[in-house]
Amino acid sequence: MDYKDTLLMPKTEFPMRGNLPNKEPKMQEKWDEQNIYQQVQERTEGRPLFILHDGPPYANGDLHMGHALNKVLKDFIVKYKSMSGFHAPYVPGWDTHGLPIEQALAKKKVNRKKMTIAEFRQKCAEYALKQVDNQRTQFKQLGVRGDWDNPYITLEKEYEAAQIEVFGEMAKKGYIYKGLKPVYWSPSSESALAEAEIEYQDKRSASIYVAFDVKEPGELLQGDEKFIIWTTTPWTIPANLALALHPDLTYAVVKVDNTKYIVAEEMVERVGETLEWENKEVVQTFKGQQAEHLVAKHPFYDRDSLVILGDHVTTESGTGLVHTAPGHGEDDFIIGKTNGLDVLCPVDEKGVFTDEAPGFEGLFYDAANKDITEKLEEVGALLKLDFITHSYPHDWRTKKPTIFRATNQWFASIKDFREDILAEVNRINWVPKWGETRLYNMVRDREDWCISRQRTWGVPIPVFYGEDRTPIITDETIQHVSDLFREHGSNIWFEWDAKDLLPEGFTSEHSPNNTYTKELDIMDVWFDSGSSHQGVLKERPELQRPADVYLEGSDQYRGWFNSSISTAVAVTGKSPFETIISHGFALDGQGRKMSKSVGNVVVPDKIMKQYGADILRLWVASVDYQADVRISDEIIKQSSEGYRKIRNTFRFMLGNLADFDPTKDTVKDEDLQEVDQYMEVRLQQLIEKVTKAYEAYDFSTVYQTIHNFCSIELSAFYLDFAKDILYIEAKENPSRRSIQTVYYDIVTSLVKLLAPILSHTAEEIWAHIPNTTATSVQLTDMPVAREIANKEQLQTKWDQFMAVRDEVLKALEEARAEKVIGKSLEAKLQIVAKDAETKTLLTTIEDIHQLFIVSEVEVVEETPTAKDFEHVAVVVEKHSGEKCERCWISSNTIGEDEEHPTLCTRCATVVKEHY
Repeated sequence: MDYKDTLLMPKTEFPMRGNLPNKEPKMQEKWDEQNIYQQVQERTEGRPLFILHDGPPYANGDLHMGHALNKVLKDFIVKYKSMSGFHAPYVPGWDTHGLPIEQALAKKKVNRKKMTIAEFRQKCAEYALKQVDNQRTQFKQLGVRGDWDNPYITLEKEYEAAQIEVFGEMAKKGYIYKGLKPVYWSPSSESALAEAEIEYQDKRSASIYVAFDVKEPGELLQGDEKFIIWTTTPWTIPANLALALHPDLTYAVVKVDNTKYIVAEEMVERVGETLEWENKEVVQTFKGQQAEHLVAKHPFYDRDSLVILGDHVTTESGTGLVHTAPGHGEDDFIIGKTNGLDVLCPVDEKGVFTDEAPGFEGLFYDAANKDITEKLEEVGALLKLDFITHSYPHDWRTKKPTIFRATNQWFASIKDFREDILAEVNRINWVPKWGETRLYNMVRDREDWCISRQRTWGVPIPVFYGEDRTPIITDETIQHVSDLFREHGSNIWFEWDAKDLLPEGFTSEHSPNNTYTKELDIMDVWFDSGSSHQGVLKERPELQRPADVYLEGSDQYRGWFNSSISTAVAVTGKSPFETIISHGFALDGQGRKMSKSVGNVVVPDKIMKQYGADILRLWVASVDYQADVRISDEIIKQSSEGYRKIRNTFRFMLGNLADFDPTKDTVKDEDLQEVDQYMEVRLQQLIEKVTKAYEAYDFSTVYQTIHNFCSIELSAFYLDFAKDILYIEAKENPSRRSIQTVYYDIVTSLVKLLAPILSHTAEEIWAHIPNTTATSVQLTDMPVAREIANKEQLQTKWDQFMAVRDEVLKALEEARAEKVIGKSLEAKLQIVAKDAETKTLLTTIEDIHQLFIVSEVEVVEETPTAKDFEHVAVVVEKHSGEKCERCWISSNTIGEDEEHPTLCTRCATVVKEHY
């Protein structure tokens, strides 16, 4: 007889290798055929709603690692919630308006000058929808489950109609106005920008000190003095109308040779060093407020520069005097308005000087810096020219510098309802907690939001003008435009005349002749996406406002989080979300920003093709996503190793459940072997810990807890010693069925706990578990930790055993190193317990040699050659018996059975009774 045939070896069709890149697409096709999303919704219908509202990614280009990180995190949450007592529909969305799509068409040689605005907008829409299709395919390849056939898209008619309603409600409450103010202006985009569209990059700029001659000294000065200012924007000098001093600062008249200069007293030494003053003398001091309304001369124009007072003036840098151009700075504008100054802005929408800057007209503002500096030097006003590199605002789309430029724009007055927003910020939940402070500070410091853009591709600002140019925004006009957009889409704004867009029979006191025009600016794209609480949460019947969770990258505190809470509080008085979760950015393995020029970009598509989406998903689960995260080939290989450990653990257990029918073979808790009961306790503790981690959105703890359970409790202990029972004993042996019962419980629990993370692998495992009823693991509920009888006693006893086991393993390892034994089954142990508790433990556990994976254990009172540890002293010696041909245990019973002389008595009995 070949004794191998009598062993109950593992049998399973669940393969060792995942082969994920080939299997996953087939699984995704199956999910599509099954309409798994709809099945899940039908199963959970009637449960409490849980809504994670998708922040819309921009529809342009392939997915990058930030997209993958974001969508996979969302998928973890939605899948967990739908398996833990909630109805959790997930509607993905896309942001489809804005400059990048216009730029993409320009690169494709689309000549917008040869078509109407409506025709060009149609091209933009077609391009955007192609991008949506491309990205949708890639999101599905990540294994993300959602209502992909019915997403929300910001260019859709219904969405645009809802956005118009948001604008109208804000206007009705007096939050919307048009005004002349300096705003961030992007010459490269030829459009105004909001703060959320600004990013800071280093820029090399001229640093100049300029002298302004005193013209009207009043009684304070002599008239031969010069005010000194410092600026890094020489191009704003043509727009100078004033010099600002702080009212409470002391200013000094410093005589240098025969010239008198005025700077802040505490800046005298610093300025003197910079301007290389050798002989200087302070001849007079005065408070800033004493100089109010004195007059200086513009350096090269026949124009006055009024001395005014401002609290924004500091001595952190410069001279303590601030060159003031109301058309090119927010503080300058505010203080200029207070002092009755004009708003001079001699730079057009392309960043080119107009004829309001004689001598420089036609020059691009940045190129004009050189000419202006040379002019200052020519007239003797330039005291110092240097260059500095400093952080400077750039257009986040074009990556080119912005300027401040005064223009007529539409604004949402955040300050009018800022306290309401701040109250909501304080009320909601933040993960991580520092997000609250971040958004609070942003809102606290925000005055007005510039919502108009001088572009083509976006939602029109629904404003009409009467013959006297008064803006017309009424409930009637807003509702009519919204209804028209809902029926026809927003293109009609550019196709129809103003009179055709107005309600029938509309009249206004501002147009006696019933002649109207319409606004041609579009809304900021952040207004688009920020209106999704109205266009999606309120419009879609399966959703609700507020959402439970918004989850986006940390850049969205200034973006989507900000615009969403601003518009929602303006319209409803409440935040559109109850919890904000933010994640960091994906960096390369060295912690650097990914860049094509550096060549360190890691793309999701490559990882999925090489390793599989589940490896990428496991990486997402393994990192501390609330901070910036690193990814590289080496890091993905580590995730792959972790995956392999989990997969092989499942494979082993599945293999040993081949002959287990849970409907017939399950052993009751109280009849389980004690070590199996202990493993049940450990499993319930794991379920509880993992569930708490999911609830806290702490996915790295989910992964680490399950991985450690597979590696330490299972592979290194429970699965290892159990082989001697599972393979060797008879099929129906009570100890064997006891282990299988716990294996089945572990497998079915772990596969559900892992389903939100390893969605494809969990589905594959589920198909190989005997007697499952649900067609997909996604159609099941999370395990709930249950109470095990005598849990505390079991825990105490077996935790103590595990501590003793660690010491025994060390003794075996030392014996192996000393060549006393080879494999541990060759060993016989003599163990001395160092305390009564340990002695009781060692003498009451049956077949303790199996748990140590040795051939024999003898508990003795003392032995002189033992290795000494904390709980026990251990002697390891080679067993004197022969090795059983079937179980490989060394035994002194080999040969006692005449029919099977090469077997131990245990194996001989099993073979004779069952084979």
